[in-house]
Amino acid sequence: MVSTQFAALKDVADAQFGLITHTQLHALGFPRSRVRHRVESGRWQAVLHGVYSVSNGPITREMSLEAALLFGGNGAVLSHHTAAEEWHMIRVDPARPVHITVPYGRSAITQPPTVVGAGLASVSLCHREGSVVHPGVVVHRSRAHDYIAVDTDQPRTARADTALDVAVAEPTARDAYTRLIALVTNARIPLRDIRRRMEARRPRRYGKALVDAARLLADGVQSVLEYRYATDVEDAHGLPRARRQSPVVVDGRTLRGLRLLRPRCAAHRATRRSRRARHGGDRVPGPSTRQRRGTAGASTTRLRVRRGDEESVCSGPGSGDRAGAGGVDQARRKHLRGL
Repeated sequence: MVSTQFAALKDVADAQFGLITHTQLHALGFPRSRVRHRVESGRWQAVLHGVYSVSNGPITREMSLEAALLFGGNGAVLSHHTAAEEWHMIRVDPARPVHITVPYGRSAITQPPTVVGAGLASVSLCHREGSVVHPGVVVHRSRAHDYIAVDTDQPRTARADTALDVAVAEPTARDAYTRLIALVTNARIPLRDIRRRMEARRPRRYGKALVDAARLLADGVQSVLEYRYATDVEDAHGLPRARRQSPVVVDGRTLRGLRLLRPRCAAHRATRRSRRARHGGDRVPGPSTRQRRGTAGASTTRLRVRRGDEESVCSGPGSGDRAGAGGVDQARRKHLRGL
């Protein structure tokens, strides 16, 4: 009987990173007294309330996350900053508590960090009294729980929901505005997903700031640096909006080229008209598929800055011959002077 119990315990613990809950132990026939004895003797350790490790070694990150999910019960998912860490949106902070989201009606509550007591420290060489075993759990509840989870090895909220949750958790609307832009651009989250989730699951606060952030992203801002330029330079000094990160559709794929351009001048429009006239129609013959792909690919690695009637091309690493680009600029300037 005992061997059968331990075999079943091993199967359950192996599937849960060496962790097991009090409910599972009770179902396997382990009385509370036996569990207490194993914890007090240092053979097991209490990770969270009702969650135990069947070893006395260090708790890894996977074990820490799994313990939080086991504590939350069926349906619990990693969310907020913890999900952002797992999606590689932000850096992992081992001291940060694990955030989980559970359905409404669940009785789980936020747990403080678990520290090593004197009893475990006296019988275990791996632990020092007062050291942190688990950073704690922050429990959130959501009525849209069934629509925000992604079925990964350790369930977590979807990327768009994660970005919005982290932004809403910021202390001010300005911080939420900046955080959403940083998360969306760094993690390359499609803007349509952000807008869809904002419509289906309205943020509990900072709604206007997040809508403004989505609008700025739709204008082409694709980095925090561009956001700083748009707000601290263009808005602060009343400058017209630049056309940045213009979408280019190539064979059904939407690419974005970095273009910080002023409105086209009269000479540029005249050049376009004369080019159309030379071809005897309103449309210039289109390039081949290979040329379209090459042009779109080059536009994503090239910065075009228009100065008056001239245009200089600053090629990025590996984007082409600088001498060739200079020749194109010289020919364009000569043509513009003749207009």
